[in-house]
Amino acid sequence: MKPVLVRELLGASLREERVTQGRTLREVSKAARVSLGYLSEVERGQKEASSELLASICSALDLPLSIVLNVVSEKMAVYEKVTPLPMVRAMAQAAA
Repeated sequence: MKPVLVRELLGASLREERVTQGRTLREVSKAARVSLGYLSEVERGQKEASSELLASICSALDLPLSIVLNVVSEKMAVYEKVTPLPMVRAMAQAAA
């Protein structure tokens, strides 16, 4: 079994949100000020996005980065066959 990479889960999560919003790569790349090709590679898990780029993409999607990272964490937990810790979620929400 091929190991899953965080960049793949992250890209898939960003793409899912973009598609859910009914937006095109072109719209989001323009709003995020990143090239369409690079955004496409990030969504396909081929490029490792910097924290600055992730923040820009999330802003363009009007989606908090913390939500994206939480979704990625939960997807990784499923892949690793680990039960996500509800206590961690409650602690993060209380700290916000």
